[in-house]
Amino acid sequence: MSANSYSIRRFTPERSALGKLFARDSIVRRMDWVLLFASLALCGIGTLLVYSATRGRTSLTHGDQYYFLIRHLMNAGIGVGLAIGVVAIGHRRMRGVVPFFYALSILGILAVLSPLGSTVNGAHSWIIIGGGFSLQPSEFVKIAIILGMAMVLSARVDAGDREHPDHRTVLQALGLAALPILIIMLMPDLGSVMVLAAIILGVLLASGASNRWVFGLIAAGIGGAIAVWQLGILDKYQIDRFAAFANPALDPAGVGYNTSQARIAIGSGGLLGKGLFHGSQTTGQFVPEQQTDFVFSVAGEELGFVGAALIIGLIGVILWRACAIARSATDLYGTIVAAGIVAWFAFQSFENIGMTLGIMPVAGIPLPFVSYGGSSMFANCMAIGLLQSVRMQRPMSA
Repeated sequence: MSANSYSIRRFTPERSALGKLFARDSIVRRMDWVLLFASLALCGIGTLLVYSATRGRTSLTHGDQYYFLIRHLMNAGIGVGLAIGVVAIGHRRMRGVVPFFYALSILGILAVLSPLGSTVNGAHSWIIIGGGFSLQPSEFVKIAIILGMAMVLSARVDAGDREHPDHRTVLQALGLAALPILIIMLMPDLGSVMVLAAIILGVLLASGASNRWVFGLIAAGIGGAIAVWQLGILDKYQIDRFAAFANPALDPAGVGYNTSQARIAIGSGGLLGKGLFHGSQTTGQFVPEQQTDFVFSVAGEELGFVGAALIIGLIGVILWRACAIARSATDLYGTIVAAGIVAWFAFQSFENIGMTLGIMPVAGIPLPFVSYGGSSMFANCMAIGLLQSVRMQRPMSA
């Protein structure tokens, strides 16, 4: 045998391994890279905005300007690890642990109502872990409701017994979602309830359930909101937020202060912004909670209309790819999971940006992938992992 042929045979396995990596049915080819890059780009922009909003706030950073930056990067790193874990397990195999995950999420929000729970910015929805870290269990309830409702609504359809979920199945799915919502209302965490309501509507629409359920749920939601208002379940600060939304001039130095200052910051940014780390409203610390709920105001002031539009555009890309994944899913379960995530990200992004602009009431919910917060980042990254898993199950021609 010649040295030449030996050399060819020797290096063939290496080329085969590389070929497998980029083969038509490989993970690399099946992954939605546009979705991945859009998510990572938002995380990157959020890291810069969080650092800009916190580097000068010594009362929050304990004198360390990198305090929030380091923790935000740690949260993003853990989130990426969770996303990889979800992809490795696969959304179909996760069906077996959905009951366990659902029960764990219920225990988490119940723990908030126990002495373990803490109040942050008026919302009693946190568990303080220590070392500057905290946990908001309601973020994981979003995933639990999506997976739980998807499992119930798709079981008989994917088995071929029915074309659409029947009324009894829809009732079971709604009952599964009602329990955590009722517990979260006791906190009360109105922002999370609003997001969960949007998720439930998106899940029902994607499941093929009768439109009567959708219209009935909307009517029930309106009736429930009126009842909550009349019964005085909401805390005073939440009522004041709605009052300030209805009349922005009501208390500009009090409950309407955040929105007023956020609008000033965004309006002063102009087309191209004042430059990263050079926003006067941001460096002057005029906008409270600017690293979390009002992080979009940093983008508007320092990056201008172009930077704010880039963030909205990247969110739009994520929603576009998630809708495409929902349409091409090979089973109803995958379709519902992807659609639930679309409803989640779409409503939460609209509400967060809307409350910063003053066109939506302040509800205290973060901007996905951009705002500082470990629980939110973990849940968002797990959702991306679920979307990637659903995509990997579809035919390559889809």
